[in-house]
Amino acid sequence: MADTLLTPDVLVIGGGPGGYVAAIRAAQLGLQTVCVEGDRTLGGTCVNVGCIPSKALLQSSERYEATRLHSEEHGFSVGELTLNLAQMLKRKDDVVAANCKGVEFLFKKNKVTWAKGWATLKSGNVVEVKGHDGTLTTYRAKHVIIATGSVPSALPFLPFDEDRVLSNVGALNIPQVPQHLMVIGGGVIGLELGSVWRRLGAKVTVVEYAPTILPGNDDEIIKEADRIFRKQGLTVHTGTKVVGGRRAGTKVLVDVEKDGTTQTLEGDYVLVSIGRKPSLYGIDATALGLTLGARGEIAVDDRMRTNLPNVYAIGDAVGGKLLAHKAEEEGVVAAEVIAGKPVHMHYHNMPGVVYTWPEIATVGLTEAEVKASGRAYRTGKFPFSANGRARTMAETSGFVKFVCDAESDEILGCHIIGANASDLLAEVVLAMEVRGTSEDIGITVHSHPTLNEAVKEAALAVTGRAIHI
Repeated sequence: MADTLLTPDVLVIGGGPGGYVAAIRAAQLGLQTVCVEGDRTLGGTCVNVGCIPSKALLQSSERYEATRLHSEEHGFSVGELTLNLAQMLKRKDDVVAANCKGVEFLFKKNKVTWAKGWATLKSGNVVEVKGHDGTLTTYRAKHVIIATGSVPSALPFLPFDEDRVLSNVGALNIPQVPQHLMVIGGGVIGLELGSVWRRLGAKVTVVEYAPTILPGNDDEIIKEADRIFRKQGLTVHTGTKVVGGRRAGTKVLVDVEKDGTTQTLEGDYVLVSIGRKPSLYGIDATALGLTLGARGEIAVDDRMRTNLPNVYAIGDAVGGKLLAHKAEEEGVVAAEVIAGKPVHMHYHNMPGVVYTWPEIATVGLTEAEVKASGRAYRTGKFPFSANGRARTMAETSGFVKFVCDAESDEILGCHIIGANASDLLAEVVLAMEVRGTSEDIGITVHSHPTLNEAVKEAALAVTGRAIHI
């Protein structure tokens, strides 16, 4: 039995992007806040084995490939280029460590207590925390925020061993460049990590069950991305089902089926990236009477409230798009609702990014979605090949595309594939937050020469006013 009983205003279960942001915001609002995290570092999946380390490897591998393929056209030679994979992985780990320490610093700055251990939620907002040394501490919080995240989904016949059968975690730490990396799943994680190892010299084969890679994106974006990735050297099998798989020593065999024909792919590693599912570790939903959705996610309203009194949930645990920035905003909303502020969460303008090269960044509705709704619309499109800055960078692949209401000109969606797309999207998200129009962006002065001018030109193209094409 616990020998300690503490009564904070807010207790957050989970120290990932949603949890730590919720804890910091609650503390900023004057609430005594505890955040429970059992990992040795704060930051959750995103900082430790997700967003941050994958982007570090993407950046390093982009530089490696750019030097290998394009240095001479820029007028310099590097001689024989060699890869120090151990150093690249070390740099990735150093970046992760710096981010983790940054979150810990923010906790200290904002006087958030980090309860180091694993939480179990009991009825009545009682939370038991078991420390790494076995010590049990009990809290009775006025408000609880569940931010327990998600875990990768596995194939029943090909369980993760993080040696040859990899989740995103293992795929960040392969000790040598694979001869043949098979990627099951043509979504964000599969394409990003597949791109890393392809750039470093691996043969990479992507197998996607859906008819296209990146399902759910705008059709023109998908078509352009597929063309570019194949040209870069990825082997892509779409409309293909994985029906079996097994380890065979240092090899992995994967059975796939398409159009009634089955074949076996052989590689030395396989990354299984078929989605993620909510993690409810320490949360016995049945015992608590906590309402869950069809996919095991915690059901919440637009104020992040569960059906239990003073219990909130955020991030991957509540489903929807599994994005770190979504979790962060949900964390802020939960904290501010607890503090009595009149706020709510909405998802209309939630951006999404694929950090391949070129990058893919989208917000709002696709053209197909708008068309299916019966709403009259117009599109505007501008290629990076007609942008001066893109030419100076030798990054002319891709385009910017707007989808707007035909009568009001309100921006309904924007889809970008090209260099620095993740940064270019921000002004569009802001415009959509205030229900802005293509004209609003089109008449805004953009510095020259910048990639942002492609956004302006695409906005102008909605009404046939583009200048540079």
